[in-house]
Amino acid sequence: MTQFERLLKVGRARGGVGPRIGRPWCLPLADRVLVVAVYYRTNLTMRQFAPLFGVSSATVCRVIQGLGPLLAIAPVSRPADATDRLWIADGTLVPVRHRTVGASSRDYRFSANVQVIIDANTRLVVAIARPAPRNKADAHVWRGSGLPDRCQGVTVLGDGAYINTGLFVPHRKRPGRPLLAGEEADNKEHRRVRARVEHAIGRLRQYKILRHCRQHGDGLYHAVQAVAHMHNLPLTA
Repeated sequence: MTQFERLLKVGRARGGVGPRIGRPWCLPLADRVLVVAVYYRTNLTMRQFAPLFGVSSATVCRVIQGLGPLLAIAPVSRPADATDRLWIADGTLVPVRHRTVGASSRDYRFSANVQVIIDANTRLVVAIARPAPRNKADAHVWRGSGLPDRCQGVTVLGDGAYINTGLFVPHRKRPGRPLLAGEEADNKEHRRVRARVEHAIGRLRQYKILRHCRQHGDGLYHAVQAVAHMHNLPLTA
């Protein structure tokens, strides 16, 4: 309940109550926030979801489109102790319906590439980039995501897909030249620390909206932002 109250407070502060003119909402703000949170968690269709709150599927759609963007994770500025921070970046693929958001790849499934940054110490999601078509490499998506500007002065780890992006990546084997003992040890420690972002992404994907998003336009972007916010709530209690 404490986490939900904090989420409700954010929605109210960002204008979730709405203007006092015109037709009022048939659901109070607390119920509308609950609609968005449960929808992202269960990913039920509008027709399945509407009877749970006694409203029409059109009302559910309007609530999600209007309130979902207000529950986004707060933008993170460069921390004062940036040199002492360690962030980890990785990408995850989210199956989508909207053809302009996703793209088909070798498995012929339409998906979008979502770049995620977490703090290695707190496991908090620091930032999430706008989804890009999955047929682009992680390094290409990273460069055009705007996330590198937020990482100025911060050490950021990435896997081998982020070569030549400014991130710290594992040592690579050269043809005919095995890795040195020290490089093997560095890679082992790199994998151990970088696993934290994999665990964080796994927890994000417990929200089923990130397993098959049927939202159009910026719907996926608003969904991942709100899911990241709800993921951070229990970690900052």
